[in-house]
Amino acid sequence: MSDTDRGFSSNEGGNEDTPLLTSDMGSRSRGASFASSVFNLMNAIMGSGILGLAYAMANTGVVGFCLLLVLVSALAAYSVHLLLKLCDQTGINSYESLGERALHKPGKVLVGCAILIQNIGAMSSYLFILKSELPAAINGFLNAENTGTAWYEDGRILLIIITLGVVLPLAILPRVGFLGYTSGLAFLFMLYFTVVVVMKKWTVPCPLPNNITFLSRACQVSNSSDSECTAKLFVLSSESVYAIPTMAFSFLCHTAVLPIYCELDRPSKARMQRVTNIGIGLSFTLYLISALFGYLTFYAHVDSELLQGYDVYLPRDILVMTVRLAILVSVLFTVPLIHFPARKAAILLLFGARPFSWFIHCLITVSILSVVLILAIFVPDIRNVFGVVGSTTSSCLLFVFPSLFYLRISRQHLRSLDYVGAALLVVFGLAVGALSLTVIILTWVRSS
Repeated sequence: MSDTDRGFSSNEGGNEDTPLLTSDMGSRSRGASFASSVFNLMNAIMGSGILGLAYAMANTGVVGFCLLLVLVSALAAYSVHLLLKLCDQTGINSYESLGERALHKPGKVLVGCAILIQNIGAMSSYLFILKSELPAAINGFLNAENTGTAWYEDGRILLIIITLGVVLPLAILPRVGFLGYTSGLAFLFMLYFTVVVVMKKWTVPCPLPNNITFLSRACQVSNSSDSECTAKLFVLSSESVYAIPTMAFSFLCHTAVLPIYCELDRPSKARMQRVTNIGIGLSFTLYLISALFGYLTFYAHVDSELLQGYDVYLPRDILVMTVRLAILVSVLFTVPLIHFPARKAAILLLFGARPFSWFIHCLITVSILSVVLILAIFVPDIRNVFGVVGSTTSSCLLFVFPSLFYLRISRQHLRSLDYVGAALLVVFGLAVGALSLTVIILTWVRSS
């Protein structure tokens, strides 16, 4: 059987305008517009990560954070380029199938497990935000004090209701293209969040009020001084190790890239690369602005979940209440999109490439959401999700797997730019993941 018959492109280097070929996984769906694909990709990128980046800036400094953010976003775009190039060369439109082509059955299992763990971690972090923020949002709009006695003040009850009433119906949809409209709305809410963070920079006083104990640090700010109102350019501490995993977690969209590519109208590598560049570029801009002004609002006292800081210093603030609601809706719409590749990976791992079955589809959907719901209820700190998932599966899916698969599958010359870049990306991903996870574990052991 010839390479062409097996789904390989006739151009070994990969033609930028070659349309996506049909893989052995079956025919792909079409029809999602360019704008809808950009919004879907941005919705896959942006989520709970935007709330943790100000904390990352506080522990790396403004210049250090900017350098790391540029590095991670550029490497994310480059690794997507490698994935799309492999799709163009092989006609394979599944991340798991690329793993199987590169490393045979172990590769498929490895990628499927990584996708499943990563997306379960991501969805857990999103539902964690709903659990922690939704009761405060309801109390704010009802103008009521949080006594803990009303049912709507229990984040766990609200989380179960929201999951069954909103997340499950959206997650059970068979195609990711259906979520384009909700993704566009989620992007607008993220944009609104960024605008409000910028505006509130001049509302919270600095030094911080003397009679308030900050939530996450549990430290008295009565010693606040003018020196604490100066942004630090570089910071290095034990908390700095969370920065790159949080950024990797925040830019990981690779599990959604190929499903979005499959449903893109008139799909080609060049067209999907433009979708990726625009999506990552806009996400980078919103990340940087919100992190910078969030940090310049609270400086060293920024919380690991940015919105919690505003609860202390701006209670009952109308803009803060509306932006909290906007973030909750945005996160709510992101969960079904992240669920799509998780369900796909679970079905491939458990049942292989078989015809679509509504029974299996619904069974896996409910099973995954049940696991995510349990984790969201019992996870104590969202920073732990960012750190552990970001340093393990995020690093693998973002850096290691795309470049490793390219080295194994591509027929590029050993001295070609992409081949060398892929080799360096493997080393970088393994080093960053191992170092981050080691330091995080040591930090936990020392603090305990």
